[in-house]
Amino acid sequence: MAELDPEDSKIITLARSARARTGAAEGAAVRDTMGRTYSASTVSLPSLKLTALQAAVAAAVASGADGLEAAAVVTDADSVDAESLAAVHDLAPTAPVLRASVNVAAKGELS
Repeated sequence: MAELDPEDSKIITLARSARARTGAAEGAAVRDTMGRTYSASTVSLPSLKLTALQAAVAAAVASGADGLEAAAVVTDADSVDAESLAAVHDLAPTAPVLRASVNVAAKGELS
């Protein structure tokens, strides 16, 4: 696998930190078209359920982002779920979504 761009490594690190901070199943981060980053973890409340990536996209949109350059998810899953991908692609149909294992530092895989 090719070396990750430093900006992509940054969003993987942010996603890892969000997951670790809350002890959630997943952490995610996105970078908007202005270079700003937003991170989040899985939200699982009785009245609200969001994947980590949906929550990161929501944070970006709530902060005024109108597009995304890239996204990253740290997860044990073999792939990024369709709902998470749809949230990213609502803002940026061609934005790459990196998937990193919870056990491997800064290893990203395109999903």
